[in-house]
Amino acid sequence: MSEPRKIVLWRHGQTTWNVERRFQGTTDIPLDETGVRQAARSARLLAALRPDAIVSSPLQRASATAGALSEVTGLPVTHDPDLIERGGGAWEGLTNHEIRTRFPSEHAIWQPPGGETAEQVAKRFNAALERALSRIPDNGLLVVVSHGAAVRIGMLHWLGFPEELWGRFGGLSNCCWSVLEEGRIGWRLVEHNAGTLPEPVLSDDRAASDG
Repeated sequence: MSEPRKIVLWRHGQTTWNVERRFQGTTDIPLDETGVRQAARSARLLAALRPDAIVSSPLQRASATAGALSEVTGLPVTHDPDLIERGGGAWEGLTNHEIRTRFPSEHAIWQPPGGETAEQVAKRFNAALERALSRIPDNGLLVVVSHGAAVRIGMLHWLGFPEELWGRFGGLSNCCWSVLEEGRIGWRLVEHNAGTLPEPVLSDDRAASDG
């Protein structure tokens, strides 16, 4: 039996706005020195998975992270604008405290004024996955480099979770990733917020071996 297709959803490395807890959104913030080191370290690990393709958000914090993996593997990076971070509207550049203070009602439902809805992000992110997967062989591995909110929202929509449950899933740390695997009944989450290589799952649970 051939290996199933897999998707690695990889969040970019650290930026100064991450450290300052500012909403980045579509603002094009670069990696800081720590983020550059994180990307290089994670790239060496992910290269061991022998990816078949790399697709990335064009925002420089994601593109630079993808570039680190490209340098190790020799694979080109394809940029897809549908993988950019959730548009934050009036929140971009503000700290979490500033958002909570200035926009209490919007903060309560986590909807930035003038920004994207979660549904909009989910639909465009999933469209990007479909396009990228069309170039991946049956047993291939696709690395997708994107952003914290976009990855979490897009991943959970891709897996079929209703929006009211999305808030129950934690996010990704800088330069960590989630792994999705295609099985007989569809895609499933096999690793989340990982920073080391996936290990085989040894379990009596049927889901551990039905793919």
